[in-house]
Amino acid sequence: MNTAQTSEPLSTAPVTAFADWRDYFALLKPRVMTLVIFTAACAMVAAPGQLHPFLAFVSVLCVAVAAGAAGALNQWYEADIDALMKRTANRPLPAGRLAAGEALTFGIVLSVGSVMIMGLALNWVAAAWLAVSIGFYVFVYTMWLKRRTPQNIVIGGAAGAVPVLVGWASVAGDTPLMAWVLFGIIFLWTPPHFWALALFMEADYSKAGVPMLPVTHGLAETRRQILWYSFALVACTLVPLPGITGLAGWAYGSTAIFTGALFIAFAVQVYRSTSVSSAEMFAEKRLFKFSLFYLASLFGALVADVWLA
Repeated sequence: MNTAQTSEPLSTAPVTAFADWRDYFALLKPRVMTLVIFTAACAMVAAPGQLHPFLAFVSVLCVAVAAGAAGALNQWYEADIDALMKRTANRPLPAGRLAAGEALTFGIVLSVGSVMIMGLALNWVAAAWLAVSIGFYVFVYTMWLKRRTPQNIVIGGAAGAVPVLVGWASVAGDTPLMAWVLFGIIFLWTPPHFWALALFMEADYSKAGVPMLPVTHGLAETRRQILWYSFALVACTLVPLPGITGLAGWAYGSTAIFTGALFIAFAVQVYRSTSVSSAEMFAEKRLFKFSLFYLASLFGALVADVWLA
């Protein structure tokens, strides 16, 4: 059966042992969740207004739990293709340490709980955006797009961008222009970040039948798309600069200019690369690693602007 055409999750390895807390924690995709939490927390700091420290903690916790819930539901649905990929084969479901029903229940409980607590403790605008972020990642990206189109990560990138709207709305109760600029930064950052990974993981995606851009359009086209999205990303990061919209200060502005230049330089190196073996894709791996630092530094600079004001 071609997994790229499958619309239902397939069975995983038989459960061979009792799961422990580490397996449930792995369902949350903690490495992915860390950056989501950080960007949402920075948006909270940058937003006008103040929250009681306890409410701020509750808001960040709800974002973390919601991100983890989406990760758990993603792994429940994708256990079949996870089992085919070296990078994901040892996850709890394909490895047989958790049953599919346990992961599904875990994800649903965390999803409902995080949204309800956000609404009751903070406000329902933030709660609504939190529900959108979970639903978009699970239903739009995981279930609809990922197995059907190489544009999966482009459209699906909205799921990772919505938490900054949640963080901003939890403080301000609305989502003005600056919140949407932050959304746009993460949305445009996702394709070059993820496609850099997909370039050196192309064999895994091909084996699993996932139509990632390197699989469907080749390495050269993926490198070209990375370059164009990198230009769009850096342009978006310049929108808040003093002298343009003035939505951010010079701590952010100087960081955006310097790190943006580096991002473009690394993207150009990827574009010029002709490596076909993952072991030789040094430029691609460098861009992937730098992209994590890049996004964190931009949002950290937003916080620095608030502290320096």
